[in-house]
Amino acid sequence: MSAEAASPQPRGQMVDIGDGRRLHIICAGPAAGGARPTVLLEAGAFGFSADWAAVQAKLADVGLRSCAYDRAGLGFSDPGAPPRDSNAIVDDLEALLAKEGESGPFILCGHSMAGLHLRVLAARDRSRVVGVVLVDAVTPEAMDAAAERQGVANFNMLAQLASLGAASGLLRPLGASFGDSIGLPPQAKAEKHWAFGNPRHNRWAAAESEQWPQDAVEAEKAGPYDPDWPVAVILTGDEHSAGPRQANESAPAKASKQGFVLYVPGANHATLLGETYGGRIVEAILDVEQAAKAKAS
Repeated sequence: MSAEAASPQPRGQMVDIGDGRRLHIICAGPAAGGARPTVLLEAGAFGFSADWAAVQAKLADVGLRSCAYDRAGLGFSDPGAPPRDSNAIVDDLEALLAKEGESGPFILCGHSMAGLHLRVLAARDRSRVVGVVLVDAVTPEAMDAAAERQGVANFNMLAQLASLGAASGLLRPLGASFGDSIGLPPQAKAEKHWAFGNPRHNRWAAAESEQWPQDAVEAEKAGPYDPDWPVAVILTGDEHSAGPRQANESAPAKASKQGFVLYVPGANHATLLGETYGGRIVEAILDVEQAAKAKAS
């Protein structure tokens, strides 16, 4: 049985964005068009909508609408034309939101590599953005450091190995053991286990990661976030052990007139999104919502 044939039934829905391509999206919480903003969730490298399942459930519990989706070729979404850089990713996302009638306003929330995509999206849709939450998210300026560039090169090498391993079927038996490092609810956990060994998912995730240096160029060209937007940065560890990486990732919050940094001791890069620590992301989103509301009043 192929990895694709063994895929679980996707939650949410498939949306035709044109050119015969469909993207997978999951929106949770109240209906669109309410008085409160919608939280738009962007996953990191090799991630997709399942990564946000725990956070989406917690957001729904506090009455906030959220939408997470699978980028082209990842999860359940159809592939898109290469290169899969930030500009192409944002093109797809804007088409998806338009088809779904999701007009905002939005709080943008991104994890890891998604920090680059959010910069491009925010520059294009300034009028619809009211705040930003960055979860252990990279910045384009990080690529100025030789150590960061080497780290990205190493990651891309591992991404290519993962793609080859999935294509040969080597990763599929390991999905149940290593597919979910986040700590997700059962249905999302099953999706992560499936995607871990899925050849198509891994191939297109690796194609995305190849574009990391170009994404940084595009994100830097897009410019910084509006300093009037509240910006929350959520990091692992604590402020007493913070190093150069944390300082770089904290920069968007420090550049905001209403920015703040939240450290989550005990969490790691993956578990920040899970059932154990995902509530801290929700707390930050609620604080950003309140700051945006106070600014608008």
